[in-house]
Amino acid sequence: MEWILNLDADILLFLQDTVRTPFLNPIISGLTALGNSGLIWVVATLALAFFPKTRKIGLTGLLALLISLLVNNVILKNLVARIRPYEVVEGLVSVIGKQWDYSFPSGHTGSSFAAAWVFFRKLPKKFGIPALVLAALIGLSRLYLGVHYPTDVLFGVISGIGSGCVASMIADRVKSGSR
Repeated sequence: MEWILNLDADILLFLQDTVRTPFLNPIISGLTALGNSGLIWVVATLALAFFPKTRKIGLTGLLALLISLLVNNVILKNLVARIRPYEVVEGLVSVIGKQWDYSFPSGHTGSSFAAAWVFFRKLPKKFGIPALVLAALIGLSRLYLGVHYPTDVLFGVISGIGSGCVASMIADRVKSGSR
């Protein structure tokens, strides 16, 4: 377990020392802001839910976001209570300052992959693939900014995809039960 913690810290320090630049900082901060409270994903799912042709996809995306919120932000963050990396890793500085909650798992990444996975599975690939790319960029932004460990983001990906799968299964059952 110790080697994973060391690897987490080494990756964050590597990113800070070799990738971070004053030019990229506001760009990456803006990118991560898209994931604040799942904002971009809430807007996208509500837009899809507005139109009858994509309503089920939008509602499934909203359900995925809700599941991700409950699993990641309500249950796991408080259960695991992992301290943010900039408070533990010597020399690591957060670009966006102190965060108000715990580190594990990454809620930004979880919500991003929850909605993006639904979009990828249910929409044409010309929309689904960019959604997954945006989700990945939001997850990576959390590492660049120094506010999450790589394992926080990795679990956010896994839990987000799981949330999207569970939401899709529920939506499919509701659809088949309404016939």
